[in-house]
Amino acid sequence: MTPDLRGGGPIPVRDWDRAVGLISSADEIALACHISPDGDALGSMLALGLALRAAGKRVTASFGERRFRVPRLLGFLPGQELLTEPGDYPAVPELMITFDVPIVDRLGMLAENALKARELIVVDHHPSNTGFGTLNLVDPAAAATAVLAEELLRRLGLPLDRAIATCLYAGLVTDTGSFRHSSTTPGVHLMAARLLATGLNPEEIARELWDRSPFGYLRVLGVVLDRVTLEPEVGEGLVWTFVTRADRVAYGLPYDEVEGIIDVIRRTDEADMAVILKEDDDGAWQVSTRSKGAVDVSRVATALGGGGHTKAAGFTSHLPVEQTMASLRALL
Repeated sequence: MTPDLRGGGPIPVRDWDRAVGLISSADEIALACHISPDGDALGSMLALGLALRAAGKRVTASFGERRFRVPRLLGFLPGQELLTEPGDYPAVPELMITFDVPIVDRLGMLAENALKARELIVVDHHPSNTGFGTLNLVDPAAAATAVLAEELLRRLGLPLDRAIATCLYAGLVTDTGSFRHSSTTPGVHLMAARLLATGLNPEEIARELWDRSPFGYLRVLGVVLDRVTLEPEVGEGLVWTFVTRADRVAYGLPYDEVEGIIDVIRRTDEADMAVILKEDDDGAWQVSTRSKGAVDVSRVATALGGGGHTKAAGFTSHLPVEQTMASLRALL
């Protein structure tokens, strides 16, 4: 088993050993993370990509969106020269590795590539992971997929440098809420110490992730907060709002810029659960949910076709806002 202080848990040693064998013997490796990547997904993928490239491997990395674009707040991550458009991704990869992907549908345009891969290693920490790989390095006890990515690098004997550590640190602080979530263990802080020892700049990373936004974000935030709704009688209290595509277009705000709004509304004392519905550029509603602990939002999201963690999960809806919320309320 993976030692607890390194952040692992129930992944058998034989699975780690098989993953190391597959990667070590491969000349070309295709990496992928989920669509609308966050810091953990993109950071973990780029970290392994940089390390594998330095070891002499041919590396392709991507995520399956037609509008292929790295979110602005992740533009500081090293290794983006490894990224390729999903249309140029290997159709039948000999070895493919996914990061932070609980279900194959979250690969978007690359889902078919994954299903055709000769070997598919799934690296993830979501409890709702469906085990869709030929080899699944999945540990729900890990605070972030970055924890598992670092463990994989260690087992491969690949060293950390500042660029690799920056990518892993971005993933670690993203999924621990900058070390505020209950997933923050002694092992998490030990990992942070190892990464900081490479000379990365934590202040710069924090500024890029949380302390920057275009002015249009403030205008959209005002609109969205003006329509926020509190329903204290639903479950243990529910607070929710939504942001339309028209809201964003009016102020020139890309979809990925609205991700942090849920962290504003979740502060509501009267509600355990916070929900935000975000209309994407294709007209679908991407629904994010958060809980303070009374509600297992991963069960709610999974029932509605998504997944995630006990306190943070999401799903996609093609129904109008009120119908989507009605479905969610029924589960609560």
